[in-house]
Amino acid sequence: MNEAPETEIELPANLKFLRVLVTILTATMIAGLVVVIVLLVTRFPDKETLSGTKSSILPSEITLPEGVAARAFTQGNDWYAIVTDQDQILIYDRDKQTLRQTITLQND
Repeated sequence: MNEAPETEIELPANLKFLRVLVTILTATMIAGLVVVIVLLVTRFPDKETLSGTKSSILPSEITLPEGVAARAFTQGNDWYAIVTDQDQILIYDRDKQTLRQTITLQND
């Protein structure tokens, strides 16, 4: 049968340049992704501390006054606070687990 000889077609110069640019972009994106993954793994804080502070450690148990339900929780370096359903903010000492301050919110 008639087999056509294989001939390679020369690509135009601007198409060769575009192929090189796409190859460089692909390599750059792969390198960037690897850098982001490495930074996330090496810079991610461990489970015990966050930047050397105790702020990421949640208390294992919080005792609220009777008849009070928690609505929200927030924390600082040496305290944590609970917003209650009675429009109060209860601020506890992290180390002593004692109530430090009570703030009553007023409705306007």
